[in-house]
Amino acid sequence: MFTGIVTAIGTVTKSEERGDLRVRVACPYDPATIAIGASIACSGACMTVVEKGGAAGDSWFAVDVSGESVSRTAPGMWNEGARLNLETALKLGDELGGHIVTGHVDAVGEVVDSEDIGGSTKLTIRAPKDIAAFIAPKGSITVAGVSLTVNDVTDRDDGTCDFTLNIIPHTGDVTTLGDLAEGDSVNLEIDVLARYLKRMQALAG
Repeated sequence: MFTGIVTAIGTVTKSEERGDLRVRVACPYDPATIAIGASIACSGACMTVVEKGGAAGDSWFAVDVSGESVSRTAPGMWNEGARLNLETALKLGDELGGHIVTGHVDAVGEVVDSEDIGGSTKLTIRAPKDIAAFIAPKGSITVAGVSLTVNDVTDRDDGTCDFTLNIIPHTGDVTTLGDLAEGDSVNLEIDVLARYLKRMQALAG
């Protein structure tokens, strides 16, 4: 489990096809604190550490990304040079600063507008119809691994929806959200309660 509070930005330094995709990520973590088999959320996708190395402040870890994971995450996020929001798994007793995040990507959204408002950034993201009903004003959502609060939601005739977020300068600086521009793709995870409601709705239907 995660909280959606990003603790570092990593950079993909190597991406190699080995059946699954073996991805090496450079990061500032202390490798002594990363266990082989540990979970790290990479821009919202929970991955298992299979290798590690380097030194504190200049380390790396590697993960195996299945074809299923590649198909369900934002295009290009596993390419060499891509920057990833990183979060290590929640430990018992840790502060829950964001909201409960599973690290399972529900859908990929598209940035349709980015507007500077008083120093903050107003992002508008289009969500596919599969999850549109589970995004609500003032509800929680995870965007590229970052826990955020939805401001407004506008439903569209094709079943998709546009939702807005306010990205304060600090959040933009310590995550990749400050780099987003119109047309970019982002991993989305709906709130865990909405996930259960979605399942109940499917069974009821």
